[in-house]
Amino acid sequence: MKYIKINPADNVAVALEDLSKGEVVEGVTLLGDVPRGHKIVLSALKAGDNVIKYGYPIGHVTKDAPAGSMVDHTCIKTNLDGLLEYKYEPVSAPSETSVISTKAEGRVEKSLTFQGYRRADGQVGIRNQIWVIPTVGCVNGICQQIVDRFKNEISPRTSFGRDDKTVISSEVEKSSVDAIVAFPHNYGCSQLGGDHENTRTILADMVHHPNAGGVLVVSLGCENNQLDAFRELVGPVDESRVKMFVTQKVSDEVEYGLQLLREIYEVASKDVREDVPVSELRVGLKCGGSDGLSGITANPLLGVFSDWIVEQGGTTVLTEVPEMFGAETILMNRCQDEATFDKTVHLINDFKEYFMKQGMPVYENPSPGNKAGGISTLEEKSLGCTQKCGGSLVRGVLKYGERLSVKGLNLLSAPGNDLVASTALAASGCQIVLFTTGRGTPFGTFVPTAKISTNTPLALNKSNWIDFNAGVLAQDEPMETVSRRFIDFVLDVASGRPVRSEESGYREIAIFKQGVTL
Repeated sequence: MKYIKINPADNVAVALEDLSKGEVVEGVTLLGDVPRGHKIVLSALKAGDNVIKYGYPIGHVTKDAPAGSMVDHTCIKTNLDGLLEYKYEPVSAPSETSVISTKAEGRVEKSLTFQGYRRADGQVGIRNQIWVIPTVGCVNGICQQIVDRFKNEISPRTSFGRDDKTVISSEVEKSSVDAIVAFPHNYGCSQLGGDHENTRTILADMVHHPNAGGVLVVSLGCENNQLDAFRELVGPVDESRVKMFVTQKVSDEVEYGLQLLREIYEVASKDVREDVPVSELRVGLKCGGSDGLSGITANPLLGVFSDWIVEQGGTTVLTEVPEMFGAETILMNRCQDEATFDKTVHLINDFKEYFMKQGMPVYENPSPGNKAGGISTLEEKSLGCTQKCGGSLVRGVLKYGERLSVKGLNLLSAPGNDLVASTALAASGCQIVLFTTGRGTPFGTFVPTAKISTNTPLALNKSNWIDFNAGVLAQDEPMETVSRRFIDFVLDVASGRPVRSEESGYREIAIFKQGVTL
């Protein structure tokens, strides 16, 4: 299959591989070469006519486009503008949204559990790590020094991975701790209002995250994010696993931190995995470096997975609110009730108002990489982006930094920025982020961040970045076969299989900032 017409109503097809001038697509002869992921006009368009893809308008052409020509960002303009009025027109979720039968033979039937860590508060982790979290950027170096000293102490002759951040020692056989990581950031002081609260909230979310078997919080002492107030925000914790201290109040902050880390490690190292139902999985859905195949291969694969995990009683979370613009009514009409619809309207309009307060257009997207990959407008990007959440009903809507409380499909307020959005997904309580990409990216946030390629050339070229290749869907491998294999992959990761970013030691956080820095 060299091309695809996604919806019968579409007036464009998409090249699934590089096509040459003179080839025939849907009975139309190509007038020029068309790169993979780009759109081919199937019937002549006049200037101002809408381009239809996924069955919806993705913008209008700015000049005549004859049949067989390629249309891209140079000749398509968005139809989007500012705030809109929305009406709740609910649709029912399909009774069977997944193409996967849980009664089918094979591992999917047998593996409705994974090996996870049951925490005392009822949460389940898929990793057992110790995190060192600074309350303020001023102590970033101290946190890293504590981690480095401690890892050398427990295993001085062991290689800890390429960046010395991952414990993989056979000498520490009795320990189930799989990583000890410091998470530097720039904030915690000189912030006001919402930015200050965002920092405090995300860091507090990390303290409560089930992938952490223990947490050491390190404070300077004079920052805005005062430790006493932060401790109050965090609330009750297991004090054998969560410890905090102020560096200005001790004479040797590294040695003091080391002692606390020893105590945390003694407890966390005894944790063991056990069988856990997949209903306990909470999975973040994210895309970045998207291309014209994202909405055809990898994102629909995540949509099938999302529907499957929701059917099992689990949870998925979709974010990147600016990349819902143009497809928001699809999500709104899938809300379980009018109250959820109202929250979704606020989710969309609040983000649009944020753009407008900054004097920025709401449609300032896609990125240069997206355009090079065949995505021309924000509507096109959004219609592809929202494929990741399948067809399930929307059960919950979360503010930035808010933690999950409702199972099923949730929407989360966060920007499209890859690391900021992935951090927000993890902070909401997701144990893993599934990240689709057509261009490739190596990063990871503070939970396993698995990369799913939209095309096979990327998977072959960047095998050190890519964990799963969805590009085979464009090569005629059926969705049921690929999605069953993908479910196995996710359950393996949940049971301890490291993803590429973990193997490379790439673990970072980024906190949403929009206001004044003092």
